[in-house]
Amino acid sequence: MIGALSVVENVMMALASDQPRLTREMRQRSAEALAAVGLGDRVDADPRRLSGGQQQRVAIARALVRRPPLVLADEPTGNLDTKTSDEIFTLMRKVNAEQGIAFLIVTHDLRIASRCDRIVELVDGRIVYDGPPTGEAG
Repeated sequence: MIGALSVVENVMMALASDQPRLTREMRQRSAEALAAVGLGDRVDADPRRLSGGQQQRVAIARALVRRPPLVLADEPTGNLDTKTSDEIFTLMRKVNAEQGIAFLIVTHDLRIASRCDRIVELVDGRIVYDGPPTGEAG
């Protein structure tokens, strides 16, 4: 995150490669993405003053603002406490259900993995399990 920019400007950066200048529409889309992750009231906030969970929500908004079919999430809850991790995972589930955006999550957190639709477990670069979370992973 770029500390010199507001929260909404940080999200807008994901759209900046599409146009030479930032526009009102880009700001509006970014504000909508922030609202979708529960930060609609923090658009003009200093990102350095946000909690770890709020900063993670900004990162998710930045990924969502381009309206992708798939988001690759590498350890999206890795540095968060248990409660905040659960909130972030619940948010991703909500976005998946409401917007149809799929999430491919890389995690070492078995609590998070067990709540996913499918688990692919890798050991030394090889797939040792591929199936539902109720199965016996490697």
